[in-house]
Amino acid sequence: MGLQTFTMTDPDPTKVTLPYPAQTRQANATINDIPTHITCISFADKIMITITQNGRLGQWVTVPLLADNPTSADPYFNLAQAADEDSLLPVSRFQPRTLLGAGGDERETMGQLYASQIASLITTKNPEESRSLMLGLGLAKVDLSRDMFLEVLDLVTKVL
Repeated sequence: MGLQTFTMTDPDPTKVTLPYPAQTRQANATINDIPTHITCISFADKIMITITQNGRLGQWVTVPLLADNPTSADPYFNLAQAADEDSLLPVSRFQPRTLLGAGGDERETMGQLYASQIASLITTKNPEESRSLMLGLGLAKVDLSRDMFLEVLDLVTKVL
């Protein structure tokens, strides 16, 4: 990878092919009768995920994913935690912070819940992940039902 070089003797010296540095993945589904689009772009320093319905994007939440959890290297602790009934809850070390938007306490809570859970999914897949998560959220309405939450997270796992 890298920049392509050319000389003035090339047939078209204005045409330069540059590799796009960020890997992008997308997934689409209809959730609660609303078309939902999820995009994940992996930058060198951040993982940006957008979850949109009806083309909206009204909230940005960030979560640092630093691998500073002292129990992450202990396989017994990880197995015991996975067998626990609350293993679907996000790891408590994540501190989501709303950067822009929200639209009230319910939307802010929903955004931080999604951000924490997605951060947990990312670090479960790659425990050494140290980039930050940037989550852009644009759900049509505040819906904290279990079915909606799981459907969105299932779609997110397809782009991770």
